[in-house]
Amino acid sequence: MACNKEHKEFFQVDFTTGWETPKGYPKGIQIKILAGTIDRDKKKGGYTRLLRFMPGAFTTEPFVHDHWEEVYVLQGDLIANSKPDGTGGETFLQGTYCCRPPGVYHGPFRSETGALLLETHYYDPM
Repeated sequence: MACNKEHKEFFQVDFTTGWETPKGYPKGIQIKILAGTIDRDKKKGGYTRLLRFMPGAFTTEPFVHDHWEEVYVLQGDLIANSKPDGTGGETFLQGTYCCRPPGVYHGPFRSETGALLLETHYYDPM
């Protein structure tokens, strides 16, 4: 993976604090950074994060990144390629994984029951 991350041995993740709604995301979708940083201006680095959807939360537009993204569904249901009104799409459940190269459009997304995802975002090494 093309990023420098701090060394962190096993530690208990606190699910009660440290969550934030990223810029451009609707209320009900939050992230918690576990390790690393990403600099989108310099196109370097990477991080691992948790992303959670509250029940009924949805995005309205597709996403596209200039970096790699890997996603693993830890819990719940993630519905991909839904409509902007939060309906339709294809459901993915616990144990589902994807790996997207830069430039791939994906989404919108929603969750009926709520979802917890483990994501890694990173740039290729220079």
